This record gives sequence, structure tokens and C-alpha cells, in this order.
Amino acid sequence: MSGAASIIVREARAWIGTPYVHQMAARGAGTDCLGLVRGVWRAVVGHEPEQPPAYSMDWSEPQGQELLWRAAIRHLSPKEFGEPALGDVILFRMRDGAVAKHLGIQSEVGQAPRFVHAYSGHGVVESPLSAPWARRVVARFQFPDVEAT
Repeated sequence: MSGAASIIVREARAWIGTPYVHQMAARGAGTDCLGLVRGVWRAVVGHEPEQPPAYSMDWSEPQGQELLWRAAIRHLSPKEFGEPALGDVILFRMRDGAVAKHLGIQSEVGQAPRFVHAYSGHGVVESPLSAPWARRVVARFQFPDVEAT
């Protein structure tokens, strides 16, 4: 694991146990999936590049707008989809035809891939990137200036 990827994964895991709270980004106090990525960004990269506007839990599903995906493209480096690496930010589409509205951070690769994410009703957890999750992945990104492992 590269030094930067190690720092990203370690920071993401430090958030495990943080309760799920919509629109928050405070380790130990509350976060949602975007808040987790924002918190890791602050710890690893520094000042956030933009403050997200208020957003609903449906992430513009009724309008069909890919707001989360567009924000990821603005601030993260897109990656080849089939090249998972530690520290990747993973974007999920929770239903076919719906907008992408969930994020996680890849914490293990290989035979037993895992990711850290803030999940409604569960808080921040580390989950297997099992087939039901993996089939929902629509894009991968890396933090700026972080080399893939």
C-alpha cells in the first residue's frame, strides 16, 4: 500500500462507528457518505474545495441529475473502472436507472475487497465489496495527487 493510500484508508477507518447523520461531516459526531469523503479529504488533502449545497437524501433522483457524480469529477481524479486500488473513492448507483448517490472508500482489494462507507441506519462501517455492492459501482476516483497501488 502506498503511503498516501495507507493514510486515506487509515483515516477512513478512524471514522468507523460515527453515527449516520444526513449532511454532517464530523468524525465521531455524525456523517453521511459524502461527509465521510469530505472528512477524509480534510485530513489528507486539506481545505475542502467547495462547500456542498443543502441536498436531499434522494440526490436529485426525481430530476435525474447526476449532482454527486459531477462533484466527484470536479474534485477527484477519475480512474479506470477495472483497476481498483486502496483509497479509491467508489461511486454507487443504488438502483438501475437512478442517479448515483452513494460513496465509499476502498479499504481492501484482491480476493476479499472491502470499503468504508456511511450507511443510513448503520453509521460508518467497513463492508465487504460483495456482489450486491460491486454491481452497483459506476465510477472510481482517487484523491488528487494520489498514485494508485
